Amino acid sequence: MTFALPDPWYYPVATALHSGRIVVSSEINALTQVLDWFAQFNQPPLTYELWWFCQLLLDEGFTNAVRHAHRDLPTSTPITVEVQVFPETIEIRIWDQGPFFDLQGKLAELAQTPPDPEPEGGMGLLFLSRFADVVEYQRHQGQNCLFLCKHFQPHQRD
Repeated sequence: MTFALPDPWYYPVATALHSGRIVVSSEINALTQVLDWFAQFNQPPLTYELWWFCQLLLDEGFTNAVRHAHRDLPTSTPITVEVQVFPETIEIRIWDQGPFFDLQGKLAELAQTPPDPEPEGGMGLLFLSRFADVVEYQRHQGQNCLFLCKHFQPHQRD
């Protein structure tokens, strides 16, 4: 399923308080580099707890891109991560080059399936859908973008 995305979906209208972009190879070891880079966002308006949960979202999304989207691609195939922090929202975009995946269909399937006490997979997708306020996976100009958005109330950090 390929369709045009509205501009605000991947380019927000508001100006971000903090933003960054990193491009890494399709290797699970690159996750360390991505998480080290993500440490720069552990600052207001994010609380440490919110930043930590978003780091888990990033970890899961990146790992899925490496293990699933790029499974049959060379490790030199890039994965791009973009983060933007706004006064009451954090947005994470993970761009991959793999085949399109029907995320919403898979989430619906997982929701219909009785819980397995020893699941073989899919738990990360459930985590993404339960913690992030918006989880979308769409194709744009030959790439896929996992879009994760979390809304929050601004608080003062201790």
